[in-house]
Amino acid sequence: MYLPKLEQFYKYKEMDEGVFGLFDTPDAIIHAAEKTKEKNYEGFDCLLPYPVHGIDEAMGTPRSGLPWVTFFAGIFGCTIGILFQYLTHAHDWPLNIAGKSLNAWFAYVPIIFELTVFSAGIYTVVALFFLSGLPKAKRRILHKDITSHKFALWIPKDAKGYNESEVVSFIKGLGGTEVTVVKPESK
Repeated sequence: MYLPKLEQFYKYKEMDEGVFGLFDTPDAIIHAAEKTKEKNYEGFDCLLPYPVHGIDEAMGTPRSGLPWVTFFAGIFGCTIGILFQYLTHAHDWPLNIAGKSLNAWFAYVPIIFELTVFSAGIYTVVALFFLSGLPKAKRRILHKDITSHKFALWIPKDAKGYNESEVVSFIKGLGGTEVTVVKPESK
């Protein structure tokens, strides 16, 4: 078991300045991510058309904190389910039916299960939307092929050690086919 850490709850920060390079294969983007991590660029990202096994390890990203949100939300839902039914049956309307106990916990199991699953699911989705910055109707499209059939390595301007010309030559040296410098949009 692992303990929750603050870096597991990374809130996505969209950048409007930086450099990206396109790659053709999953192996190329994994290699590029490993080299970028070795170069100590911080805050870089890989934009992929489908999940690529091993990209998280190559980027050095920590395990997600969403399972902790799900776990504690499930415990919350379970507790609410138990307390709601117990207080209703044993205190608010204590009816003795066929000599059964006022605290017949085995009758509570379906409601406890449903509230546990419902609470865990809802809070996980809310946390996912919050951490990923959704919904955002108008996101800037950097290149039409990113997430369609090409893989992109994005190094933002606020990365430690960022120098535009060095980053461009670094990505080209990794095998990036189209290396583009992105400037902020003028409004």
